[in-house]
Amino acid sequence: MEKGIFAGLKVLDCASFIAAPAAATVLSDFGADVIKIEPPGMGDPYRNLPNLPGYPASEHNFAWLLEARNKKSLALDLTKPEAQAVLYKLVAETDVFITNMPPQVRAKLGITHEHLAHLNARLIYASFTGYGEKGEEANKPGFDSNAYWARSGLMDLVRADIHTTPARSVAGMGDHPCAMAFYGAIVTALYQREKTGKGSHVASNLMANGVWAASVLAQAKLCGAKFGERRPRERALNAVANHYQCKDERWLILSLLNEERQWPTLARCLGREDLIDDPRFATKADRHARSVELIRILDETFATKDLAEWRKILDGNGLVFGVVGILDDLPTDQQMLDNEVLVPFENDTMLTINSPIWIDGAKKVQPRKPPAVGEHSDEILRQAGYDEATIKKLRAAGAVA
Repeated sequence: MEKGIFAGLKVLDCASFIAAPAAATVLSDFGADVIKIEPPGMGDPYRNLPNLPGYPASEHNFAWLLEARNKKSLALDLTKPEAQAVLYKLVAETDVFITNMPPQVRAKLGITHEHLAHLNARLIYASFTGYGEKGEEANKPGFDSNAYWARSGLMDLVRADIHTTPARSVAGMGDHPCAMAFYGAIVTALYQREKTGKGSHVASNLMANGVWAASVLAQAKLCGAKFGERRPRERALNAVANHYQCKDERWLILSLLNEERQWPTLARCLGREDLIDDPRFATKADRHARSVELIRILDETFATKDLAEWRKILDGNGLVFGVVGILDDLPTDQQMLDNEVLVPFENDTMLTINSPIWIDGAKKVQPRKPPAVGEHSDEILRQAGYDEATIKKLRAAGAVA
């Protein structure tokens, strides 16, 4: 499978910003031929994200590099009937059509499931929304910051206590998990098509994925569970499932769920064997009852060495802990490089983030740089059977750019 599992699969990415186009990117990683449909001129408004206030300065369009790799760009003005006719011609030979336009916009542009399904009985029509396809909020616009992170309860749940300001999400933090769910929906529909020969309409949305991510605590609330006081780190109920700052101001987090067995090992690694027989912390119940006191002791201990030293000491002892990573760590994270979490672009040393799926015997394509707006318009139209004279007419009409 040198060309990928999805070699020959034709995908139209008629979506904007992150979650839906990112699902198309995953398909492209496995060899699918993805055509990005975007409006003439500025193209997908997501191209402009790095220019917004607060984003890092770079000579590279880092947002577009990640979401639009491997794709070809066809610039169509879908408000024009001539452009809609081009899209319909492409749809007739397409396997997957992806959009994240609200239902009312799809209807206005003539790209609803009803508009397209009769053109191709095998078409997988995949729609992604902020708040679902039904109800009074179906046409409400949404980004992951509000529909995924805020609406689901996640923004509130990660606060240290009820007096702390709600935590803001970073760009794409909800969109990328949503993209994987959307990809799963598309692949499930492709499997169904293999069994039935028929296409279908699949959907996902930011809100649903956000509640799915809220997971255990959301389900607890649905069960009517009683929640205790939300406590800040310094007053956490379990000192060995907490995070600590090292001498160099880097942080690590302990996750010792098998506490009875792991507590003596941790104490020895920390050079605090005295804590093992300390009657204040003799049992799990004792440690939990005096968690605030134990946290103070562990704070003082971890503050004596840098993170790199603690990693060497704690590794290999069966202790579950993690580094609180910072972006500066990424380019040299050997574990990520060894596992192809980070991979170079084709004919370049610049790294990009791989899609988080690997299949034995299935080679992914090496990431290719993303296209300019309409870069492949003529090429795509020729392949669809349009002659040069017709292409000129489409350009003159402003339908294609």
